[in-house]
Amino acid sequence: MSEKRNIKELVDKESDNLHNILDPNDVTDFKGMVDELRDTWTKKQIFRTETEMRFSVLNDLKYPTKASKYWQCVREQNVYLENLMSLSFEYRRDEVKLKRLEQKLKEEKDPLKKELIQIDIDEKTYGRANMQLTAKDRMREIRLWSQLKKENDDGTFDKTNVDTHQLESYHKIMINRKDTLTAGSTQPEVFNVLGQLQTIERVKKEKGQLESTKRETLSQESTLRAKPE
Repeated sequence: MSEKRNIKELVDKESDNLHNILDPNDVTDFKGMVDELRDTWTKKQIFRTETEMRFSVLNDLKYPTKASKYWQCVREQNVYLENLMSLSFEYRRDEVKLKRLEQKLKEEKDPLKKELIQIDIDEKTYGRANMQLTAKDRMREIRLWSQLKKENDDGTFDKTNVDTHQLESYHKIMINRKDTLTAGSTQPEVFNVLGQLQTIERVKKEKGQLESTKRETLSQESTLRAKPE
């Protein structure tokens, strides 16, 4: 697979055609940089680094609990899974298109049409190499999100139902947002933050009262069952 992602041959081949759009000195410089440019193409950043995932995505103000971090990892990992699958279908489709172009090239007699077909083949080949590189980096992120899920799974929250943790997590999030409000904050911003915070605290209180009522009911039923006839 690493050989498929090696574009040195493709760049070498195309560098001769750069005379069409570059000055001779620029072409010479480009050819002298082929190895460096191949290295740049191979190690370029496509998606987020682990540092960006930890401190930009899963920052403590936006995701203040282990549960909220875990469930965001689930969302992020799923996005990259879906993207990887879509890319795989696209790659398979392009493989067929490339085979058709190669077959067409063998059958074509017109020199100019053959030249156009060859350009399409070269472009498709380069595109495939880009898809392979993209797939590799998508898989890297999928692995990292898996690692981050494990790191945040401390056994204290529900991993089957995302809704279970949200009331507590959103409460902390809105407290964090409230703490960032200043005299310069707009009225809609203040209204939104305080409104959500007040609603969350009301719901938490009601849920607490509901749980308390349930416990009292269960205790009374247990007492009645325990009374002798």
